[in-house]
Amino acid sequence: MTFSLCIAQLNFVVGDLPGNVRRIVAAAHEAHAAGARLLLTPELALCGYAAEDLFLRPAFLSACDDAVKAVARETAGLKDLVIVLGHPQRCHPQAPAFSTCLNAASVLRNGQIEQTYAKRELPNYQVFDERRYFVPGHSPCVFEVQGLRVGLLICEDAWHAGPARDCAAAGAQMLAVINASPFHRGKGAEREATMRARVQETGLPLVYAHLVGGQDEVVFEGRSFALGADGTVCARAPAFEEKLVFAQVDTAQAAIQIIANMAPEQSPEAELWDALVLGVRDYVRKNGFPGVLLGLSGGIDSALVLAIAVDALGADKVRTVMMPSPYTADISWIDAREMAQRLGVQYDEIAIAPQFETFKAALAPHFAGRAEDTTEENLQARIRGTLLMALSNKFGAVVLTTGNKSELATGYCTLYGDMAGGFAPIKDVAKTQVFALARWRNAHDPYGTGVNPIPERIITRPPSAELRPDQKDQDSLPDYDVLDAIVERYMENDEPIEHIIAAGFQRADVEKVTRLIKINEYKRRQAPVGIRVTRRSFGKDWRYPITSQFRA
Repeated sequence: MTFSLCIAQLNFVVGDLPGNVRRIVAAAHEAHAAGARLLLTPELALCGYAAEDLFLRPAFLSACDDAVKAVARETAGLKDLVIVLGHPQRCHPQAPAFSTCLNAASVLRNGQIEQTYAKRELPNYQVFDERRYFVPGHSPCVFEVQGLRVGLLICEDAWHAGPARDCAAAGAQMLAVINASPFHRGKGAEREATMRARVQETGLPLVYAHLVGGQDEVVFEGRSFALGADGTVCARAPAFEEKLVFAQVDTAQAAIQIIANMAPEQSPEAELWDALVLGVRDYVRKNGFPGVLLGLSGGIDSALVLAIAVDALGADKVRTVMMPSPYTADISWIDAREMAQRLGVQYDEIAIAPQFETFKAALAPHFAGRAEDTTEENLQARIRGTLLMALSNKFGAVVLTTGNKSELATGYCTLYGDMAGGFAPIKDVAKTQVFALARWRNAHDPYGTGVNPIPERIITRPPSAELRPDQKDQDSLPDYDVLDAIVERYMENDEPIEHIIAAGFQRADVEKVTRLIKINEYKRRQAPVGIRVTRRSFGKDWRYPITSQFRA
């Protein structure tokens, strides 16, 4: 016997319960019309992932309860369609304020809620805080579709052996895993390997239904897939796009067969580019901003952010502002103008020299007898930040900051200056990766917005903040290939300082970089939210005290 299942790899909006209900109901009608008899929605699809402290609000949980009933009611006429619906549920119907709830999935059929399963394994690492909101379930859930017994798991459940094993013991013939698993580089391969372990342990084929979309600092890439009973990938959905993914399940053979299309794998650069584009697009659109603006300096960071923004939103939604200082090189003007012209975005110039001189004159009596230093450099950055925020206030566009992870790690950035803004697209992209992405984007035009958008000189010239004469980044920092390797080892992987030195790095470089990471936490705590693309970003999964004397 053969039946069709459908994965609703869709982009939901946190808190938009009416809109999310409409999307789920529309997907159910489309899936049923195409012959599907099982529809899998992602983890917490009904409310969006992650709703964070909304889960503590009784009114929110009540609205989610009503939304579950609405989905059941509006799909009641879809005969024999089984819908797995991800949603939160209060532990008790009359639970008081600030009570905990369940990360749940209900099995709907013909307008009825047949079963509700509670997620058993609650992650509390990296960006996850699920033990803050949810209590774990304890029992397996197995339901029947067209004579096939399906074991249901929710995301983290499938990263542990127990829940899948319990489904198999309860008679499951196939595993269905619904997910909201944030993207980071290499995560797709990790997921497939982990799910393959569950298949090998149970002998059951597995379908992995995943969310797509951006939510504040995290991105979900979709890339839903299915594994046969032998662990072979037999279906894979496209990444970073919405899609109803159909698969045929053949139960007539000795082993259950799953047959579906196989989307091609992406290169690491293409995958990272799509994650950044989707993160910008969803942050801007879901929050209702009419567009974005950014300071275009003629340097590689702002050039990369501009290219991402245009791919995400289109040239008509992007405005650039060049704000030259007395130390801005002529080639910076030329390259900034050329890039804006190549991509067809609005380009304005506002010189900051008059404001800079006014500030210096006002402060001169108070700075008497002291030489110029980083104070005057930071004044220039703060003038630029003020101008950008004024334009943002007047026209409503959100300011995209252009700082990268290397700068944020070491504090090579100015509070209320280049850190001023509403969203930081490359906040989790190291400087070495910035160069690699710029070269990749010049060789590819994935969104049809323009070939070779970044002038070559922007990529090849030594990076500089241009806040003093003949300034270069490497006057203050180790070479970026060294710096980024140290940041990855210390910040992302928690390697001790002495281990990093033993790996061949110079002690002076390691001690300098790690010291800068520690003393600049106060800056990062005030930085705008940005897209997470590594295993550990300076955001929800980096929680270090500002006041601390620990130095190892």
